Amino acid sequence: MKMDDLGAESMAQSVEDARLRVLRTDLRTRDLVNQAVASVPTLGLQRAAEFPAAMNVPAEVAVRTLVYPQRRRRG
Repeated sequence: MKMDDLGAESMAQSVEDARLRVLRTDLRTRDLVNQAVASVPTLGLQRAAEFPAAMNVPAEVAVRTLVYPQRRRRG
């Protein structure tokens, strides 16, 4: 295999990895986040954040969706 072939193969894998990151595949996490977001007005941010943490939603996802709702994925 030539060096150029390795570069093209690596590039193709990077594109595929990026595509997979965009797709939503974890519907359970989506539903848990939706419940937490919906509870912010009644429970407040801190109490709403406790729920996804207790349900093993990654902290990065919980913070992004609760603190920065404009960064939520659509769909």
